[in-house]
Amino acid sequence: MSAPAGDAVTATLTRALRGTDLFETFTVLRGELGAAHLAGVPVLPDRGPQAELAARTSAVLDSLHADRQPHGWRITSVPGADSRQARALLASDLNVVADVLGAESGSDTGPVAFSLLGPVSLAATVHVHNGEKLQSDPGARRDLTQSWCAGLGELLAALRRNTDGRGTVLVVEEPELDRVLRGTIPTASGYRTLRSLPRHEVRAALTEAVGAARDAGAERVLLAAGSAEPSWALRTGADTAVTALPTGPTEAWEPLAALHEAGVGLCFDTAPVTGRPAVRAHVERVLRPWTELGMDPAALLGTLLAPSSAVSELTPPELPGALRRVTELGDALTEACSEA
Repeated sequence: MSAPAGDAVTATLTRALRGTDLFETFTVLRGELGAAHLAGVPVLPDRGPQAELAARTSAVLDSLHADRQPHGWRITSVPGADSRQARALLASDLNVVADVLGAESGSDTGPVAFSLLGPVSLAATVHVHNGEKLQSDPGARRDLTQSWCAGLGELLAALRRNTDGRGTVLVVEEPELDRVLRGTIPTASGYRTLRSLPRHEVRAALTEAVGAARDAGAERVLLAAGSAEPSWALRTGADTAVTALPTGPTEAWEPLAALHEAGVGLCFDTAPVTGRPAVRAHVERVLRPWTELGMDPAALLGTLLAPSSAVSELTPPELPGALRRVTELGDALTEACSEA
């Protein structure tokens, strides 16, 4: 594996957004995050349960389905009304993507990003027939991972058709990874917690997922491991680790420097989007510890920046300005890294 080459620090989006109009939102993303940035098909949960990331991901599963229960989504072998609605919404969203791209007049043929909930976090989120979290059932965990992997081929083929052959960057979201490893996922009753999963099993599941994404034609795979160690990207073969900017002493940057030297790209998902952030101070926050570790500033070219969680609270009219703050920060970092 080699770190993604690049001559600029560019922007992308890894967070769910407010709003209910996918056409309008994706159009804004394409306008603000066009080449050489990376626009993605947004998650808009305001449209209802079928638009949540867990529902989108369940709609991709092969031979498994999900229906909505009072306690959340339940995995079944038979499609019900909720499953059909989630799959219909996914198909509609892909058609909207084709409409937006088809209306563009530019020459941007860069890849499109698409986010799915990873198999580990999906198992910690959905339920089985007895109402318990699917994570509690070893056989169900294996079946879910296999179904997740098998469903990617059809999804990425549909994306290729609806994007006129563009590549896909798959963002595997694993926000529950740390809690799964520490054994703090609550049971359905909420009175206990599920046992932690063995690290070798989690690694095998995520490695299988990353491999399946590549086999299905993904151009790159980003692993967003939440509060878990960013080194999970390296352990599972992902191209890029999505992580927060470290805080504290310079030593906190050492794991990220090690990842880069091992060939893993970086995506910092905490770029400020509200207020009037001091661009120069933010550039210094990145470059100072990086260079203090003896790393070449130019090595940061090819890094991705993504908005902080605050972007999920912004109204649709506020989104363009927020994204411009991120691209401006990327431009400033590019200039600083190139001149250092």
